[in-house]
Amino acid sequence: MSSKKKLTKAQELNQIKGSTNAVLNVFMIIFALLCILPVILVVIISFSSQQSIYNVGFSFFPEEWSTEAYEFFGKLGDQIYRSYGVTLFMAIAGTLISLTITATFAYVISRPEYPYKNFFTILLVFTMIFNGGTVPTYMVNTQLLHLNNSVWALVLPMCFNSFYVIILRTFYRSIPNELLEAARIDGASQIRTFWSIMLPLSKPGLATIGMFTLINYWNDWFLGLLYIVDRKKYPIQTLLQSMQNSMTALTEASMNALEYQELAKNPPTDNGQMALTVIVMVPILCAYPFFQKYYVKGLTVGGVKG
Repeated sequence: MSSKKKLTKAQELNQIKGSTNAVLNVFMIIFALLCILPVILVVIISFSSQQSIYNVGFSFFPEEWSTEAYEFFGKLGDQIYRSYGVTLFMAIAGTLISLTITATFAYVISRPEYPYKNFFTILLVFTMIFNGGTVPTYMVNTQLLHLNNSVWALVLPMCFNSFYVIILRTFYRSIPNELLEAARIDGASQIRTFWSIMLPLSKPGLATIGMFTLINYWNDWFLGLLYIVDRKKYPIQTLLQSMQNSMTALTEASMNALEYQELAKNPPTDNGQMALTVIVMVPILCAYPFFQKYYVKGLTVGGVKG
């Protein structure tokens, strides 16, 4: 009876009052709308005519609806397709390489029997605090690795993240050592233990880290601006960034520019930028639901204590 009373008191202490719950719900609704409304505005502007934007500015209720921006990209879209292909290769290859390095590195330094685990852990933390900076990194990638104007210059510089290694290492150390001992007694090698035990148990963490890495690659425009000279190798984000200054960046790199001279003379500006933004957002928005089920577990992997 006393335990039930204690449980009831604990439940009462953890309960939220009705008024507080209502305030929190209203706050979350407002916060969600503040996050969603800019995206809706971008989509609406992309379907607005340029003349309507000149007359009323950026509005949720344009004077005239138009698909001229999407028609422009459809007719003059070879550069869009190439940039999409470069970005897809950059994101997929970079994410796979990053996950491979992160998972294997984290597993090695998480094993107590590895004699150099402390050295590599200190080295890892050191790189989180101090890094070479942009100029030395550029010199190494261009003069030593000769990655200038190469697609691999968009992949390799971001394929390793020390913070993700530390998170995954913490998760690996939370796995009961009895499982690893049982695998060792059964004659499993370190590679078999990693492949058959560690990887299946770390799917939530790997999925979350993979999603963050994929988003980082997909949203990156600086590497393309820094290393890529040929516009045909521009990733989609670098192309979008260059379009913020001038829409002619798209027509200059397009093979169809001569075929569509009249269209290229008056390209869409504001609605064109918003249309390309929508085109860039769609793949990530479509990919997110497939990773959503891993997020709750994955975001807490670094806080699990063994």
